[in-house]
Amino acid sequence: MADHQEVSVTLPSEPASVSAARRYVAEILGEWGMPPDSDAADTVRLIVSELATNAVQHTFGQSPTFTVDVQLDRDERLRIGVTDSHPRWPKRLPAAVQQDNGRGIVIIRCLTLECGGRLSVQPTQEGGKTVWIALPWNAPSSSNGQAVTVKQ
Repeated sequence: MADHQEVSVTLPSEPASVSAARRYVAEILGEWGMPPDSDAADTVRLIVSELATNAVQHTFGQSPTFTVDVQLDRDERLRIGVTDSHPRWPKRLPAAVQQDNGRGIVIIRCLTLECGGRLSVQPTQEGGKTVWIALPWNAPSSSNGQAVTVKQ
């Protein structure tokens, strides 16, 4: 595998794009060797869903699109970033026990930490931000035929 692989897709900021982002990332990770039915793939799909949902719901129409970047560095680290053009950085919203929303960033942070990764936010030159997650990628050499998994 190459030292660095990177792909991205830009989608409209609408609800249907959340599932499109999730499918896109799942397909790429499958091409890179992550078994689609693994716990790691489920975790990454959930993280991408939450990141994309935040980009759609919390930009208040100020970001007509969002971009999903997927990077794999030296078969060691997986990075996924979601960029939108809204200047407000993510924060935990107050959520009552009965509410279905307001916990996305908490879910993302917990899942990322549970996998041994980290979450960061980076401003863009255009005034928006990219929310990044970085996860360890435990990839045995491709010659031994073992599956590639994100450490959990």
